[in-house]
Amino acid sequence: MSKQAKTAISPTREENYPEWYQQVVRAAELAENSDVRGCMVIKPWGYALWENIRTGLDKFFKETGHSNAYFPLFIPVSYLEKEAEHVDGFAKECAVVTHHRLEQGPDGKLIPAGELEEPLVVRPTSETIIGATYAKWVQSYRDLPILINQWANVVRWEMRTRLFLRTTEFLWQEGHTVHETEAEAWEETRKMLEVYKQFAEEYMAMPVLTGEKTAGERFPGAVSTLCIEAMMQDRKALQAGTSHFLGQNFAKASGIKFQSREGREEIAWTTSWGVSTRLIGGMIMTHADDDGMVMPPRLAPSHVVILPIIRNDADRDEILKYCNETAAMIREQSYAGRPVEVVVDARDINAGEKGWGWVKKGIPVRVEIGPRDMASGSVFVARRDKGPKEKYGQSREEFAATITSVLEEMQQGLFDRACAFRSAHTREIDNWDDFVKFFKEEDGGFALAHWDGTEETEQKINDELSVTIRCIPFDIEASGAGECIVSGKPSKGRVVFAKSY
Repeated sequence: MSKQAKTAISPTREENYPEWYQQVVRAAELAENSDVRGCMVIKPWGYALWENIRTGLDKFFKETGHSNAYFPLFIPVSYLEKEAEHVDGFAKECAVVTHHRLEQGPDGKLIPAGELEEPLVVRPTSETIIGATYAKWVQSYRDLPILINQWANVVRWEMRTRLFLRTTEFLWQEGHTVHETEAEAWEETRKMLEVYKQFAEEYMAMPVLTGEKTAGERFPGAVSTLCIEAMMQDRKALQAGTSHFLGQNFAKASGIKFQSREGREEIAWTTSWGVSTRLIGGMIMTHADDDGMVMPPRLAPSHVVILPIIRNDADRDEILKYCNETAAMIREQSYAGRPVEVVVDARDINAGEKGWGWVKKGIPVRVEIGPRDMASGSVFVARRDKGPKEKYGQSREEFAATITSVLEEMQQGLFDRACAFRSAHTREIDNWDDFVKFFKEEDGGFALAHWDGTEETEQKINDELSVTIRCIPFDIEASGAGECIVSGKPSKGRVVFAKSY
């Protein structure tokens, strides 16, 4: 029996996946739980990752004609009440402000005072408050379209939380657009879903499926919700982004009307779409391993860390000079629209401990430089997508000249590996017994199976197996007609089933 290799993260993925995830977040110094129940502190390395996600997505948004704005954190309760399905969907998650000050009670403790005439909900999503604003802005078809995004925080009161995946407060972006016609609003909905797909695959190296949610999984108040779905390493699905065609529902509730080209009063058509810090959770569960985080190079806060190996204080200044010169050479290169970013870690701590720290943080490339490397004009290199002990020597000039191609090779390799994993755990299933076996006795994953289109069948599968329909593929008919695995009724094509987060 072979001895299991020692790993930096304990337990491993196989031993306890949920705890492994928490330990990766902690070891990579991405985030930690705060003193406020259900909320998190995003640490500098994790926030730098979020900033790169934000910068990359923001570029896509602006290239598709959108501008950024900011809307209030507080929403009057009466605004939510205007759209019945919407308020029903969010009522149990709302944090509500009922007073506007604190006063000292008889026992010296602070108590709420100054009751508000109307309670305010802390933003769970912004369709209603933004809709009320748009109603003031829109008078004529000439005022359309409105294409606006906001970067903000959101509060949804969660009972069971997990860092990045589900917290009471989280960061996100939410796009809100208004259109003259139904066709334009539908085009926007699909366009932004493709933006999310492109970003997930090209920047996060995370392959996703696209499709439409069932009525039971739809955003409250929407006519249709489109989604991107990714497979995590425990073979569960993660809804990584959604784009909603709201039809005229919210426009009617908010009074977004305009004079048409023919002089008639018309109701506008609206959309909304968003992704959140949940994307970081998705990256962890797609790429991290039993040694910690693995950063896709296009989003990594830094690309290269240089680790000076100083065994004699007399060599310190000379080695550090060589390291800083090497860093300057590397920074002259650019990758994915920004300079190759380098950290020289000159902390006076054990070299092995320092190196393992960067392995756990997931930085793409580690470079060790000691007296011998300096003497030969070389560097000693390790890549995060390889084993921690797989290292190679290279002249520093060659290393600097090839770093961009190395990073891109790593980026593509992570995507290819994730695609292969998803493919290996995706199966077409044609009967109930095999479906149950797939999720109860085997590894599980994505099951492509026939569904009769009814909520009753969808609920039965969820009740018995905790499996949901993740999406209805846009090209559902291409998979061919068949019979529902539960009811035997006709099905026009296969949908994607999985357990999910």
